[in-house]
Amino acid sequence: MGYQAVVCVKQVPDTENLTGNAMKEDGTVNRAALPAILNPEDLNALELALQIVEAHGGSVTAVTMGLPKAADVLRECLYRGADRAVLLTDRRAAGSDTLATSYVLSCAIRALGRVDLVLCGRQAIDGDTAQTGPQLAEKLSMPQVTYVDELREIGPDGVVVRRGLEHGYEVVRAPLPVLLTVTAAANDPRPPSAKRLMKHKKARAPWEMGEQPNESALEELRSKGLLIEQWDMDAIQCAEQDCGMKGSPTRVKEVDSVQLVSEEHRAVEPTTKALSDLVQELIDEHIFD
Repeated sequence: MGYQAVVCVKQVPDTENLTGNAMKEDGTVNRAALPAILNPEDLNALELALQIVEAHGGSVTAVTMGLPKAADVLRECLYRGADRAVLLTDRRAAGSDTLATSYVLSCAIRALGRVDLVLCGRQAIDGDTAQTGPQLAEKLSMPQVTYVDELREIGPDGVVVRRGLEHGYEVVRAPLPVLLTVTAAANDPRPPSAKRLMKHKKARAPWEMGEQPNESALEELRSKGLLIEQWDMDAIQCAEQDCGMKGSPTRVKEVDSVQLVSEEHRAVEPTTKALSDLVQELIDEHIFD
């Protein structure tokens, strides 16, 4: 029968390379100060969608909301097997918290038409809230299953998945359409395909083609499957008061740059006696039992 899957992905700052300039004074992330990557668990969500479509037919659409440069992560999705890519970018959406972001994404997903599965990474490494997926399901009036680490069944009656818990797991059945948030334990994301990379490295969003891209050039890209669709808030009929800072009740009260500094340290010579004395000291202080 085939499934129409939408995967929500996000371009995030690489949090392994944080600096003191990582946050702006208004509490928003200074994305220009950090290298950008595709959110790791979004790759697991994409991999699960690709596996479903490969086994049962259908298509995978990757959607991202962000600055125009976020087209880069959509190309990453195309390299791995996504069939369609949609970039949601609009200055009016700047500063969106999870509530506003989920609203914009819900408008875009409705604009796509029939959707059987919406897949998201469990959480993004820049905010670590794990809120966008559940809020998106609420706005789409879809059942949701979070923390999915295994797909056991899928069919006309719905899906059966396993969701990881702190001290075990649950096996859950849900009807279609359904939203799933996927963890890193679900799979090992495939690397980009060399063949698809050679083709889709030429994929372009309209903003990459100049201020007023030629319509015939856009149509040529579309005919070759190389057009990254670019939608603004008007295209998906978003209410401006629900987007960006206007639609974001979350406010960052204060930002601290925390630096961990060792107050006390001691060098230990790499000799048998020195190491033996250190172990004995740790035992005497009940650090080792």
